[in-house]
Parts: sequence; C-alpha cells; structure tokens
Amino acid sequence: MRRDMCCSSGKLLVDLCLILSFCRTCKASDGGEKCSSWCGDVNVSSPFRLMDSPEGCGDYRYELSCEQNQTLLYLKAGRYDVLCINYENYTIRVRDSDVLESGHRKISLPAYFSTELDLSYSNLDNPFTTTILTHFGSGLFGFELKQLAKNMIFVRCRNPVHSPRFVDTAPCFNTSNASVASSSSYLYMNVGSETLRDLELDDGCGVELMYMTSWPAWKNNQFDWSCTDIHNMLLYGFELSWLRALCNSVYGDFAYLNQTKHPDCLVYDIMNKKLPDDLAQILSVARVVIFSTAFAIPILMLLVCHCACKCVVGPPFIIGLLIYKWRRRHLSMYENIEDFLQSENNSIMPIRYSCREIIKMTQGFKTEIGKGGYGSVFKGQLRSGHDVAVKMLDMVKGNGQDFISEVATLGRIHHVNVVQLIGYCVEGPKHALVYEFMENGSLDKYIFSKPNGIEQSLSLHQLYAISLGVARGINYLHKGCNMQILHFDIKPHNILLDDNFIPKVSDFGLAKLYPTNNRTVSLTAVRGTIGYIAPELFYRNMGGISYKADVYSFGMLLMEIDGRRKNLNESAEHSSQFYFPFWVYDQLNEGNEINIEDATEEEMKVARKMMIIGLWCIQTRPSDRPSMNKVVEMLEGDEQDLELPRQKPSFYSQDLPEADDNNHSSSMVTSSELRECSSMDEIVEMTKIKEEASKLSQESSPYALNLPTKSFKFNE
Repeated sequence: MRRDMCCSSGKLLVDLCLILSFCRTCKASDGGEKCSSWCGDVNVSSPFRLMDSPEGCGDYRYELSCEQNQTLLYLKAGRYDVLCINYENYTIRVRDSDVLESGHRKISLPAYFSTELDLSYSNLDNPFTTTILTHFGSGLFGFELKQLAKNMIFVRCRNPVHSPRFVDTAPCFNTSNASVASSSSYLYMNVGSETLRDLELDDGCGVELMYMTSWPAWKNNQFDWSCTDIHNMLLYGFELSWLRALCNSVYGDFAYLNQTKHPDCLVYDIMNKKLPDDLAQILSVARVVIFSTAFAIPILMLLVCHCACKCVVGPPFIIGLLIYKWRRRHLSMYENIEDFLQSENNSIMPIRYSCREIIKMTQGFKTEIGKGGYGSVFKGQLRSGHDVAVKMLDMVKGNGQDFISEVATLGRIHHVNVVQLIGYCVEGPKHALVYEFMENGSLDKYIFSKPNGIEQSLSLHQLYAISLGVARGINYLHKGCNMQILHFDIKPHNILLDDNFIPKVSDFGLAKLYPTNNRTVSLTAVRGTIGYIAPELFYRNMGGISYKADVYSFGMLLMEIDGRRKNLNESAEHSSQFYFPFWVYDQLNEGNEINIEDATEEEMKVARKMMIIGLWCIQTRPSDRPSMNKVVEMLEGDEQDLELPRQKPSFYSQDLPEADDNNHSSSMVTSSELRECSSMDEIVEMTKIKEEASKLSQESSPYALNLPTKSFKFNE
C-alpha cells in the first residue's frame, strides 16, 4: 500500500513540476449559458444538462438523463442514480442503479466495477474524478489531494477466511442458489484498501466486485461492519468531483481549489501546443524517467536537462532518438507485439519473463502436461513455490494478433472464474504464456468417454456448480470491464478446473475487445470451434455479431455437460441419436419427464433445468437468446420458473417456425453457405448435418444419455 501511494504521489508531483514550470494560472469560468432544470429532487444546472436541454445549455461531457422522474448518469457501461449535485463543493453523488432501496431485508450487489471507470486525477480524458486538488499554501509543495470515496472490495473464496481485514457478507445479499454456490464459496468484503496488493489474498480467493462509497460514517481501521452498515454504504453511493468542468480547455487543464475555496486552473497549453512536437516527446519521456526514480533531486535534474536540451543538446539528441527508434522498429520481426507491450504501461499488466527464467521455471521443460496445434504446455514453479502452467507457442500466427489478444485480455481481468495470466515471454521468435496451474486439468476429460473406456466421473451437483461458475465468468467478461470481451471459443477443452473443481475460463487467443456501448462487433473471418460456433458467424442475413455468440457456445457446452457426451454423434446409427439438442427439445416439448436411475427428485430437476437453459442459449436467432446475466439468474433460480422455448433450435438462417415433412430441400447446402465454408471437409460436414437434421423430425426412438455412473432416459 505504501509503495502504491508513493508511486501515485510521485507521479502527481512530477506532473505538477512540469505544469508549474511552463504554466500560467487563470481564473475558472463556468462557461455556458444559465440554464437550469429539475428532474425529481435534483437541480440540473451548468455545467450539467439533460438530454433534452436546449442547444448551448451545459456541457455535453456532463449530460444526464431523466427517466421516470429519476436523474441518471451513464458512465462507460454503468448506469448510476444521481442522488444529489452540490454546486458549492463541486461534487455529484451517485450510486449503482442495481442496488435495492431500503426496506428490503437483503440487498443486491452493484452490477458494475466502479474502479473500471478510471476516475484517477491524472486521467484528463475523464470529466469526473474521485479526488479534489486543493492549494493550501504557496509554491510547488502546497498542493494536496483529497479522496472523495473509499474502495469496497468484495472477494469470493473457496475456503473460509479468518482475517480482521474481511467481513463475511453471506447473510447480507440476495442469492437463491444456496444449495450449491454458497456451499462451494464464501463472499467477504474489505473497505478502505487502496490496492489489491494490500489485501494479501489467498490462492483460493478472487475479486468478485470492486465498488466505492463515500458513506460519512466510515471510520479508519474498522472492520466489524454489520449488514445495515454495508447496505448504507451501497445506498449512499460515492461522490465524484466535476471541478474540471470549470476550466476552459477540454484537455490539458488541472482544476484545483485555491486557499479561498474558489476554483482555479493550471494551464500548460504552452508545453502541449507551442513547443515543437519532438521536444514535447522528450519531455514526456523525461517524466517517465523521473517517475521511476525518486523525488526532489531528479526533478531538479530534469529541469536542468530541459534547459540544456532546449538550448544546446536538443537537435542532436532528437536526431539520435529518432535513429534509435527507427532501428528498434525495423530490425525486429515482431514489431507489432513489441509496440503493444511497450504501450501497455500500467500496473495490471502481467510480468514479463526472460527466456532464461522460463527455462529455469520449467526445469528445462521437464514435465509436459499438454500438447496441441498451438504448441506444448509444461508444468513449472515460481520462486515463491506456486505451481504454474507454461504454454510454449510453436509459432505466432500472422502479425501476432492472437498473442496480443491473449495478453491484452487476461492482463485486465481479475475474476475467480477466469484463469489468471501471471506472465509472458517474448524474445524474438520465442513466445510463452505463464498461467496459474490447474490441478484437475480441463473439463472435457470429465464429461467425454475416453477411447480406452476409462472415465472420470463428477456428480450432477458438481457439474451444476461448474456450469454456474463458467456462466459467471463469461458474464464478467461481457459486463465486468470497461471494455466488453467476447471469447469466441467457449468449449469443454477451454474450461480448466482447479484442485477444488472451481471452473476457470481460459484460452483467449480468439477473444475480441470492443466498447460496451457498441451493439455489434466486426470480424473479418469466422472464429471458434465447429460445433460451438453461433449461426450468425456463418449466415450474414442474421444480423451483426455480438456477445450472443458466446451465449450460443455456452448453451452447447451446457448441453454437453448435462448429457456427458458430444452433441454431434457422427457414429450414431439412428438419426434421432445424431444431434442431441434436437432430440431433447422434441422430448421435452412432448411433456416427457426425465428419469435418472438412483437419482433424487432434486437431481432430476437440476438436469431438466440445465437442458431448458441450454435450449434457450442455442436459439437460432441471437435476439431470442438471453444475456449471460440472465443465464446466471436462470441457473440460480428455480426450475419451475423456466419455460421451454417456443422455437426449436435449427442449423438454418431462415425462419422455420414449422417443419414440413414433405419438403426435403432444406437438406441442400446453398451457394451462400458454400461461400462461408473454408474447406471441402466443412462442406461435407455441413451437407451431412442438413441431411440428418431433415430426417430428425420424422423419426423418434428411445434415447439414453451416455453417463458413466447413472443413465438418463425419457419416459415416453
């Protein structure tokens, strides 16, 4: 914590030094016309405006929405209720809209990570901050940052945690899956820690949610919070400063309160606008150098260097710097990867290891634990004693986008159901990824029969808990970060299990990041594994590609988990056994009940619930599929609340509400579908699937799920 605070203070000090050395101080201006309106009990005045305010009123960066007499603020993907706007101390207090009001016996966790909003004072692109800069003295060191909110960090652990830092919040929140989820994990809360490092989390713990609160009753070093206290913290919300709005420039101004509590602006447009670009770049590099060393002496040295560069050494130094950067860029075959890694200069990036460290970590690649088309996976051990899995990539495809995608995606993710990327190695053609080690391997070996007949069995409750964990992980990818993450390769092989069978979503080589306010994402080629790819990736007439593609893949995964077999049985003698989801839909639609040998009534309900949810997820139209957030609710809810989808899943892009027994044209592969197939094998497979699917509606026979310990069958 001290280290992080020093780093933060050091960066602020450097910024202030550079600002004050080239700046002028000007009085702030409220800017904009005197426009005022009301939404509920909230007075909306400049710089704030409502969406329907007249042109010229307020600042569009501070636009609010009035919905059903409730003032709302949309930040990134988050939706926040505006509780009050203070025009005297330049703050606005908001809270997550998903938090329940008082009067409920239990409360709900917020839906969004507030820390993903990047509300730090140094982020000049964000109009809001969680701090206010005040000037209480004279000179350079007369500034102070006041924190407006404290972190609320919720962690989920596999085992009970006995630490005064954490408060057990299990009795405080709404949860309906007590039969499984609560027995396999524990939810705790910490308030006031500056960073995740301060928590000293155990290996079995992961961050469930990071939120903020400005609750006035909060006290330092207090950990005996009651459910009422936690409820009040969430309901009170957190304060944001909009002081930056009073400065004229959109970019480049630091707003602060002077000794009389009036706003002023530090403007360093001289440095950004009037100096030559090359010299401004040198100053930026110099700031990073100072930040990485220390305080006063390096700052004085920087000022001296600045004057020297400007007057004497500047042109030769700039020429030398340009030559060095040109050589570095053009002598490397993997410049795209290097540029990406150099640009990702933040605290959440994984560790970069050298090739020598990788060899030492794996003891010369002694123990191979997996192999695939990408390369080999070896077991290794860190100096701390923790086991890791090291994926050695045989070759990097194209310009390294798969490698970049995996590092960029996993580098910003912290969730108990997503595998953690510890580090990576890039040295010329040698590329490696270092993950946390998963003792129980991948899910596929527990649900699919092996060629030698040896099967590893899991109970139905374990499979249900695994399904719920995977759904939570994918839901976090879709809405837990400031960028929406689409996985595009959800399948049993990419679900890893730790020593307690907690599932972890892995392998983000095909992942795609895009802004949360975008409804669709553009792709230049089909991504995924045959059998789990959503129809809209093949058929252009089904609309854009969105997070619903991951929902489809999860539905196929859920059907395979429930049936403990592959959905597509190519060796089946009977067409009713060819494609499992079609047959399941027909049986459930006819009202046939599930009979599981030696199973309790609760297990039978769980199996039926998983099948119905799976059928919802694999609906042909993306609009008919639920979101992953809804899928989590369905898995946690009661089986009796679920209805069978009206539309039977199909392989086709066209609307087929009813099957025509006399029409066999659907078994033909169209020319548009041929264009979507990338190889002759895929064309043959598409033809076979259509031929068998067209026969499926005409035949019916008993079907048994391939279970190692218990057999499923439908009573007809």
